[in-house]
Amino acid sequence: MSSRIEILNDGGLRSDGRRQYELRDITIEFSLQGHADASVTFQHGLTQVLVSVLGPHEAKMRSQTAHDRAVINVEVNVAAFSTGERRKRTRGDKRLLELASTIKSTFEPVVQTHLYPRSQIDIFVQVIQQDGGLLPACINGATLALAAAGIPLSDFVCAITGGVHSTSSLLDLNTLEENDVPHVTVAIMPRTERVALVTMETRIRVESFEEIFKLAIDAGKVLYMEMKAALQRRTLTLVTALGSGSKPATQARMLDVDEL
Repeated sequence: MSSRIEILNDGGLRSDGRRQYELRDITIEFSLQGHADASVTFQHGLTQVLVSVLGPHEAKMRSQTAHDRAVINVEVNVAAFSTGERRKRTRGDKRLLELASTIKSTFEPVVQTHLYPRSQIDIFVQVIQQDGGLLPACINGATLALAAAGIPLSDFVCAITGGVHSTSSLLDLNTLEENDVPHVTVAIMPRTERVALVTMETRIRVESFEEIFKLAIDAGKVLYMEMKAALQRRTLTLVTALGSGSKPATQARMLDVDEL
């Protein structure tokens, strides 16, 4: 049965006017939300998430603590207006629990939890709008929020989706494309050149997967530069606000986000 949606036309353009490997626009805004140590609004195309980080702090329940490291807690909530889906998703929704579990398992090897024994780090994700690439947006937003909160990371984690339509590979899928083509989500750590996550819900041929995987790695490096630049701009703003802008050495030290 053929799709009612033209995923890729004869001119090489997708349903939203992008080329095969073209990424959607990215907007990153840092802010403070309530008692959170850092909050980031990460928008990728029409997908928008608000990620807040609280901690490290003492865990509310001692039974959930570890004596040699911090425990990462992830909660995901979806705004009722974020999608055209009429079904209301609550905290106990299986899909949201799976999303939170994936985010947690992705960051556990990256966050240097051994520095904070018997403590807890909370990552709260609020999905404001959905149009494909939700998991990558959550991961990218969480990376920035953790870094902004001053929590040591071994590397950035940059995620992107990729899919294949017929024999053509696509990057950064929107909702229409995710619903129509087999796709995979890849999260990489660009500095250490390691893979933090590979997940798929549909089958993809080995040959196609290899090509998508290589494209996703290249796209992850592009995302890394965007995320790093946003974090540097925020740090520069803080340095200027503290009146330290006249100290080049101090400013250069604080802007070196590669040491996160």
